[in-house]
Amino acid sequence: MEKSIAIRALAVLFILAIIAACQEQKPVITFPPTDLAEVPMIPKPLKTIPTHTAFGLDSRTGIYTAETASGFKEVGQFLADKIKAKTQLRLSVNGGNEEVDRIIYINQSDSISLSSEEAYQLYITADSVIINAKTAEGAFRAVQTLRQVIPEESNDTLAPESIWPIPSGKIIDNPNMEYRGAMLDVARHFFSVEDVKKYIDLLAYYKFNVLHLHLTDDQGWRIEIKSWPRLTEVGGSTEVGGAEGGFYTQEDYTDIVNYAAKHFITIVPEVDMPGHTNAASVAYPILNGNGKVPQLYTGTRVGFSTFDANKDTVYSFIDDVVREISELTPGPYFHIGGDESHVTKKKDYILFVEKVEKIVQKHGKRMIGWDEITQANIGTNSIAQHWENPANGIAAAKNGSQIILSPAKKAYLDMQYDTLSKYGLHWAAYIPVDSAYIWTPETYLEGVSIDHILGIEAPLWSETISNIDELEYLAFPRVIGYSELGWSSEANRSWENYKVRLAKQAPFLDRMDVKYYPSKLIDWEKSKYTYEEIQKD
Repeated sequence: MEKSIAIRALAVLFILAIIAACQEQKPVITFPPTDLAEVPMIPKPLKTIPTHTAFGLDSRTGIYTAETASGFKEVGQFLADKIKAKTQLRLSVNGGNEEVDRIIYINQSDSISLSSEEAYQLYITADSVIINAKTAEGAFRAVQTLRQVIPEESNDTLAPESIWPIPSGKIIDNPNMEYRGAMLDVARHFFSVEDVKKYIDLLAYYKFNVLHLHLTDDQGWRIEIKSWPRLTEVGGSTEVGGAEGGFYTQEDYTDIVNYAAKHFITIVPEVDMPGHTNAASVAYPILNGNGKVPQLYTGTRVGFSTFDANKDTVYSFIDDVVREISELTPGPYFHIGGDESHVTKKKDYILFVEKVEKIVQKHGKRMIGWDEITQANIGTNSIAQHWENPANGIAAAKNGSQIILSPAKKAYLDMQYDTLSKYGLHWAAYIPVDSAYIWTPETYLEGVSIDHILGIEAPLWSETISNIDELEYLAFPRVIGYSELGWSSEANRSWENYKVRLAKQAPFLDRMDVKYYPSKLIDWEKSKYTYEEIQKD
């Protein structure tokens, strides 16, 4: 322990020596007064204290990290890569560039003021940027904030070379909710590994920490199960509208899981059951419980399929599926669906959920299910995802279970913005950009305390979309608002303030080639360059 403290103390002294040397070598560049509090950060940090000078990011900036702390060096390299993508500056990480005038230091800290694994402190002065975090995850969240405070364009009038003035000050930040998720339905329409990775990139920028993948439904089974190969051979062969479907091999799925992990995002796999199971029953009719001969289905009607809750074979099948997916998924959760099982008898539904809960727990996971699962006698460790019936969410809290909030009329990304929307549905509501933001998750369910709210998730069902551009149209900009509802404290949230900050996200979205919905409620700030022009550079 004493040796570890001594090593860390020497590291801090080394960094301070670099800062002092930089100050001796060259005078500090000064900038016009800047206000860190005016930077349009989303989600809004807990506390921002501006000091009205600036840090000059240029080619003589170096990135240093706590090298012995797990994951910190990788976070430093991630930051260097993102700075390169935004500014074309190639910054060294932990040395390699002798001409360093200013530094960015990503430090592991055991400060008691860092109250969670994701908390961070960001200190920006004229000659240094210091990130303090307990964990690499906290440092990674801080890096997303730092990316947002780097201006889109350099100020070339201040120095002989391009320089990006970053407003100085202090940011103290900590997430409001533990679980901040988005869901993508890859079952109704299949989305490629690259599409999912792009979505992960965008979610990470706004500090999401969960991506829930809806892997199976009536129209398609999208993940390879080696012990039941016909699930993908047959069940994965189509999608809504009749086009060729697709599926993730276990190697593909592992690639997604690993990519998400590098962005500190947990993958939550969902196998929807006992309803929404037609694709599985076509592949293996022995599983079927609705009394009809299953056929491939490419429509959008729901509620007609069910597993047979009274067959031992069904539970052997589920055990294999949960085992294989759990072995590929290091996160703590497994989602069993459980929604819209309209042709499953209630007693069979209850029996099914209670048996599957035990299977999920057997494989070391914590069960999540849509809020209908509260009809069964579930354990307090299982989680109900509220989407439709408030009574089910309230019942989960009374049971001692935690709740994920995804109310369809507020948080469903597949709902149309308005009557003119090109994609989406409106069975729950039209959800314009303001309605998506103006609600309070902390008090949404009457009588349910914040202690029972694990977090918030924005689901995107894919009945009406089939490619990444259409996905982005429905998700953006609304998913950005959900990031703030999950991260920022209630006291820090204001529609009038948020819509101004949202308008200034346009240059980032353009640079990332996001085909977002340009809501007329927002006075969008356009970037200097199009995505195509950026690619030419």
